[in-house]
Amino acid sequence: MTRILVTRPVAEPALDLLRAAFGADAIDLYEQDNVIPRDELLRRIAGKEGVFTLLSERVDAEFLDAAGPSLRIVANMAVGYDNIDVPLCTSRGVAVTNTPDVLTETTADIAFGLMIAAARRFAESERFLRNGEWKEWSPTLLCGMDVYGRTLGILGMGRIGQAVARRAAGFGMRVLYHNRTRLPEDAECALNATWVAFPELLAESDFISVHCPLRDETRGILGAEEFRAMKKTAVLVNTSRGPVVDEAALAEALHAREIFAAGLDVFEREPAINARLLECDNVVLLPHLGSATYATRQRMAETAARNIVEYLNGRTPPNCLNPEVL
Repeated sequence: MTRILVTRPVAEPALDLLRAAFGADAIDLYEQDNVIPRDELLRRIAGKEGVFTLLSERVDAEFLDAAGPSLRIVANMAVGYDNIDVPLCTSRGVAVTNTPDVLTETTADIAFGLMIAAARRFAESERFLRNGEWKEWSPTLLCGMDVYGRTLGILGMGRIGQAVARRAAGFGMRVLYHNRTRLPEDAECALNATWVAFPELLAESDFISVHCPLRDETRGILGAEEFRAMKKTAVLVNTSRGPVVDEAALAEALHAREIFAAGLDVFEREPAINARLLECDNVVLLPHLGSATYATRQRMAETAARNIVEYLNGRTPPNCLNPEVL
């Protein structure tokens, strides 16, 4: 009897963990490297004890009904879990886990890389060069914005936000942050970071890097009004969740030069991207690569697999989001 559904091919060491714990025949692996069709997902989760999911799988009432009473754990291979109705899972006695920590530094690298790329017009410059448009050096050619010594505003000061703040120290940046819960004083001192109200973050920052989770109160938190409140020389970077930013409003702000540039790794309706945004020269766009290194993706997969192994063997999973079900 198969006990575990894995909804996408993942790093082999993670699958080995599951096979060693439950036997090769207990693992039902969807072997195609694309989002599993919803009807096939609902068919294959029936009778499973554990499901290894990604952000592309929606875990809702329909999912839980199709799985039936045998389902005990949903292990999400991501730090975010807005694809999962956690309260509903809790009411059904299903544990939900994620993979925090292992992708913190890798995602912070992407965020800082996007800051530099957008400010210094890397993507636009490469297109210019590849298109054969570069004829000679010019003192006005593709000038951008300085990063060193500027003010960085961090929206959401969790693990990844703090990792970005640590990187900012090497660039001599002043760090402001806004978070619904203020950090302890010693943590602020260690990061050389100052808490400010949201309007002040918008007005004072040369760069705004977004690291808040997607909740009702953060959905669309950066829209037309907020872009008008930012400096015209400001750069916005989002590596958290796409719907935190109003994509249409951002496209209009970039076209109108209300802000200087943006760097995005996430989008409102992935993989669809607002057509007006694709027309902007002053935005760097990445296909959700925040955690995309071989080592990090393997650690994420192994963490998700370990959560399943621990829980189905009667132990506490390391990263449970609803410990009340344990």
